[in-house]
Amino acid sequence: MKIDTLITKTKSRLTPATEILKVLLNESLAGYLAGRPKPRDAAVFIKYWALTWIAILKFIVGQALFKLGPLGLIRALIKNPWIFTLLRVNGLMRRLVRGRTGVFHDSICLTVHTVAVGVIDQLRNMLFDPERMVINEDLVPSDIVRAMGLNCYLLEAMGIVLPILTPEGTLKYIDEAENAGMNPDSCSLPKATVGMVIKGHMPKGVAMVSSNLPCDAGAASYAFIQRTYGIPTYRLDAPYHFHNERAEKLFAKDLMGMITWLEQHTPGHMDWDRFREICANRNAMLEMETELWDMIRTRPAPLTAETVWLSHLWHFNVTPGHPDSVRHYERLLALARRNIKNGTPATPNERYRAVLWNPPFLHFVDIFNWAERTYGVTLINDSMTYNHHGPIDTTSPETMLRDYGRTVMQGPMVRHTRGPAENYLDDIFRMVKQFDLDMVWVANHVGCKGGQAMNGILREKCRDKGIPLLILDYDLSDPRIVSHDNMVRQLEHFMDNVMKAPRLDQ
Repeated sequence: MKIDTLITKTKSRLTPATEILKVLLNESLAGYLAGRPKPRDAAVFIKYWALTWIAILKFIVGQALFKLGPLGLIRALIKNPWIFTLLRVNGLMRRLVRGRTGVFHDSICLTVHTVAVGVIDQLRNMLFDPERMVINEDLVPSDIVRAMGLNCYLLEAMGIVLPILTPEGTLKYIDEAENAGMNPDSCSLPKATVGMVIKGHMPKGVAMVSSNLPCDAGAASYAFIQRTYGIPTYRLDAPYHFHNERAEKLFAKDLMGMITWLEQHTPGHMDWDRFREICANRNAMLEMETELWDMIRTRPAPLTAETVWLSHLWHFNVTPGHPDSVRHYERLLALARRNIKNGTPATPNERYRAVLWNPPFLHFVDIFNWAERTYGVTLINDSMTYNHHGPIDTTSPETMLRDYGRTVMQGPMVRHTRGPAENYLDDIFRMVKQFDLDMVWVANHVGCKGGQAMNGILREKCRDKGIPLLILDYDLSDPRIVSHDNMVRQLEHFMDNVMKAPRLDQ
């Protein structure tokens, strides 16, 4: 590339970065302090604000600039302009801690910081070691790839992270995918992922692993991705009826086939001792999360909302079994135990307990905080987090593949949107009883036709059981379909007319 062309492209691509940098302080630190938080909370916020910036600058200056050189770093930023959006992470932290204090406030700061550090690790794999990087679909966890000494990049991860940071984070990529022929009515997450791949804003890797999970739109999106990448691809095939021994044996055999295939197409080699260590760490995380759920059954709960669902979303799906993920849950448990011991609730006005069914509102995660401050609604758990997996038997490679395969087959959404209606419904009412819930929220994603088809049955079941049900229309990643104001009005209508709930003084 000629130097004048590089300079022109650099100016055009980096201009948005300068605008972002101008608002970063106001979004995060200055905006937070303007709310006059308690000195103790302010000290914790500033601590994590600084730790996150130190991690970012260490990565940019100490690693990216050193390994790639100035021109190499500029080329990487030009190729991946969405990286600038990641700088808004402290602004996200400020939004999520609004109105929250004490240990709950600390847990939110901790969770956002660990996700930021995890994203930096993804960037490190993407930029520094592409020769050992395998592209994984988000519902094919990274455990086996990591056990083989390879790097893993979950392709949908940024399609989830970007709209959480800013509502417009993936709109241009959604439009790109639709212009390339993807169905406008399909889920916006695979559209965002396909759009990023088509525009060349995603890493390529040496090989790719996908599956038939969780839905038709997600599985079909890999036809576009495979055609664009042109790299060797392995597709895992999870049986439709997965709650039986035959399915477990078939899928374990498929996983073994994937391992053999990866050894043929990548520099990796399976290390069963390393896989055993990862599975043991997974078991430890599962045990700690289960203990956390036992504690949040207490009314009022010691920790809730993003501490529960955002922690699981990242640490169980992107970095399962990683030592940092284990440490994160150890710290969450310590915080929850402190609140339990002191009799301190996460929120002082817990009046209603809710579960969110279906994926969270990526472009409007603030709605949980708003409902908490406005009506005293506490989000206890969500369907992407809740599960009843058993531990992985680490006795032998065979037992590890069997139990690990069971976990993959029963992954987020998969365990609810495949098979009979009971797969979708039973966990809802199990959660209502387990967590003493006052209502059920359904995130009625317009791109999820299977979920929408279940609404009529769910209404009847909730009516029979006397459970208030909110079906909130929205789109997972695209705020143009249903605006934030419209989503708030739906929630207000439900709380005012169904729950007859007076508003709290904010």
